[in-house]
Amino acid sequence: MGLIEFSKLPVNTLVGADWNTFKTVTEGQHVAPGKKTKFYLTKGICRLLSVCVPLQERKYRKQLADVPLQNDPLFILGHWRSGTTFVHNILAQDKHFGYTTTYQTVFPHYIMSLQGLFKPVMKWLMPSQRPTDNMELAPDLPQEEEFAINNTCPYNYYNFWFYPERMQEYCDRYLTFRDITPGELDAFKHEFEKLVKISLWNTHGTQYLSKNPPHTGRIKALTELFPDAKFVYLMRNPYTVFESTRNFFMNTIKPLELHSISLEEMEQNILRNYMELYRAYQEQKQFVPAGHLFEVRFEDIEQDALGITERIYRELDLPGWDESRAAIEAYVSGKRGYRKNRYAYEPRTIRLVNEHWGSVLDEWGYERLQPE
Repeated sequence: MGLIEFSKLPVNTLVGADWNTFKTVTEGQHVAPGKKTKFYLTKGICRLLSVCVPLQERKYRKQLADVPLQNDPLFILGHWRSGTTFVHNILAQDKHFGYTTTYQTVFPHYIMSLQGLFKPVMKWLMPSQRPTDNMELAPDLPQEEEFAINNTCPYNYYNFWFYPERMQEYCDRYLTFRDITPGELDAFKHEFEKLVKISLWNTHGTQYLSKNPPHTGRIKALTELFPDAKFVYLMRNPYTVFESTRNFFMNTIKPLELHSISLEEMEQNILRNYMELYRAYQEQKQFVPAGHLFEVRFEDIEQDALGITERIYRELDLPGWDESRAAIEAYVSGKRGYRKNRYAYEPRTIRLVNEHWGSVLDEWGYERLQPE
């Protein structure tokens, strides 16, 4: 347990943004009266730290900017709470993969410089487990990169963590890229490629391993940026995903938000944006080259994680299976006793999922439950 509980964070993750990104994300936004202290403290720390951003920029331009990637990334896709973290951690046992660390998600501008100063402080302060489940947390563990992108590029879906009233707008612009402008898309691609290169430099990998649910709706842009990229897509029982996502978003968002929305509004956003993300994935997966996409149900991974992992390596023609099998098997074996949160499906939940996500239940062969 760290010094500060996640639920009592005095700032939000924008403390690690560069100043231009912070200003663009927050300009003209509504801040609730009870959140002004958090906002101004975050703003003050961000402004102070931002004077150090040029240190990394100079190193990046000199050492990495013009160096091509050895391999295009492997992307782990799927809606939040679909098991992407578990698969990410399994594949990260293979040391040929590099990834964005938890430290980097908050402080992406302070990797090539000042990491030795900031990371020990973060380790001292942060909790040892995620606030909504039992997954471990530590500065050097692999983490989804959206928060890191959020602190380097203002055109980002995770702006909704701070401003949940605009969640649907951010979905259409920055989750599925349906309404994104060409300039915003170019900025996203530029910053994401930079993040990949810095992540590989930091973790000494030769292929970037991405786990980032928002990328599920961005396949076209990702294949434009990385034509030889490969993808693993996870589907999980929609009833479980709804309950878990609602719990995750409502609990995780509280320490980060600068205004609030009701549970009912959050539920409607989840129901809508799930289908927007699913449709975007179904429409855009055509851009993935043949043999570069592996689709699997998370329930099958729970039954045979090692066997499914080997299939991922074989079917996507990934290097490193023989060298990494022992480490992967040890990790999987160590997680067999891991206790996930369990969700009792309320009749209302069953009705909502059947009404809004029934087509997904049918397409993936999940049994439709009936409310009692």
